Amino acid sequence: MSSGDRGQAVGVKGTYEVRTYGCQMNVHDSERLSGLLEGAGYERAPEGSDGDADVVVFNTCAVRENADNRLYGNLGRLAPMKTKRPGMQIAVGGCLAQKDRDTIVKKAPWVDVVFGTHNIGKLPVLLERARVQEEAQVEIAESLEAFPSTLPTRRESAYAAWVSISVGCNNTCTFCIVPALRGKEKDRRTGDILAEIEALVGEGVSEITLLGQNVNAYGSDIGDREAFSKLLRACGKIEGLERVRFTSPHPRDFTDDVIAAMAETPNVMPQLHMPLQSGSDPVLKAMRRSYRQDRFLGIIEKVRAAMPEAAITTDIIVGFPGETEEDFEQTMHVVREARFANAFTFQYSKRPGTPAATMEGQIPKEVVQARYMRLSALQEEIAWDENKKQVGRTLDLMVAEGEGRKDGATHRLSGRAPDNRLVHFTKPDAEVRPGDVVTVEITYAAPHHLLAEGAVLNVRPTRAGDAWEKRNTEPAAKPAGVMLGLPQVGAPEPLPVATTGGCALG
Repeated sequence: MSSGDRGQAVGVKGTYEVRTYGCQMNVHDSERLSGLLEGAGYERAPEGSDGDADVVVFNTCAVRENADNRLYGNLGRLAPMKTKRPGMQIAVGGCLAQKDRDTIVKKAPWVDVVFGTHNIGKLPVLLERARVQEEAQVEIAESLEAFPSTLPTRRESAYAAWVSISVGCNNTCTFCIVPALRGKEKDRRTGDILAEIEALVGEGVSEITLLGQNVNAYGSDIGDREAFSKLLRACGKIEGLERVRFTSPHPRDFTDDVIAAMAETPNVMPQLHMPLQSGSDPVLKAMRRSYRQDRFLGIIEKVRAAMPEAAITTDIIVGFPGETEEDFEQTMHVVREARFANAFTFQYSKRPGTPAATMEGQIPKEVVQARYMRLSALQEEIAWDENKKQVGRTLDLMVAEGEGRKDGATHRLSGRAPDNRLVHFTKPDAEVRPGDVVTVEITYAAPHHLLAEGAVLNVRPTRAGDAWEKRNTEPAAKPAGVMLGLPQVGAPEPLPVATTGGCALG
């Protein structure tokens, strides 16, 4: 039966698959792409379809040197499948699509649709137009057409959700091409953000993550340097919202009022992802990172003074052009001083289109690799030491879905502590669902996870657990989406009274 016949038989257009690469913003965009396709009549293909869907969408990332090679390799593997199934459609979106535009169709003429970071809402229309006109549709908008969170969504989690508060970035980091692809920062109206969060909580969501390329620069459109802290405090007033997180902030914009809001707002979690990138002042200057080592360590000190139990994580690039052994030792010094709970470390690789790609002093691969291994070993030791401090503590965990790959074999479940540490715990006799909260005592620490091997001390069923159960027992409904309006030009409404190593966030 052809995809068209199948659509006539069951009332749907066919199946879809979305493949996501890159940062949290891309993950968020992919949830919207899935929502748009389901709203247009498509059904999600079963897990493991591996391209055996009627529509395959690549949501791409452009921050790695070999991003285009990986894309074209994947597209090449789909070409013979499409030849056998003439009704199949392939779409490419995201940062690489925004960057390469017409190049994609020239290199892979079997692609049906190319769309950019600013017009993801057009995907269903472009697919239909490509089908009717029988030719590739390339449409790249130069400015944002619809804020991602205003589009229909198919959220991956029933109990946790991303909420985009801004898009774009005003920074000019020399290793990052994202500002050129996602544009200048645009802030969403505060009322719209809070309305979406309230709607999500009404659906059973109990944890939200505020998302932005430079999340704590929120408010730059209106010149309010305290806008982000006001937003955090406003989240604290939403009944039923148990956990608030955010990613990724920039040290330049991290002000004392944000630290105070985190410490004084009970549902804002004691967790901070603060990208370092390098501990060397000369390298930070070459990166165009508008802070220096003292400023970074000063922020860490203030956060720890206000929230002693906070877990702080970071991003670090090793081998940036011109990095000397002394520069690298400064990074090692900051890691020793900051004592990160985790660090996402990256070996520098050229990002085509970035100033750093043509800088003098490119570091030999073997030198970068050796430094990377030294940094990884140091951070592993520190993470393990920091995790050992958790042994004996009693923690409330939000039960997670799919976070423990060995849970079935070990008869355990997994959850996240308030500081976002991953904890595997003994499965209790009482029913426990993702989104529910359990209380456990930590008995063992590994570098990247904790164990609670004793009996669970308490199980608290939650509305989030109810939402997970409902999603997994009832037939899937078409996503209604949250339609809250486009970002406004100029000053938004007044505020309420009360992400990498070169990636899009941080």
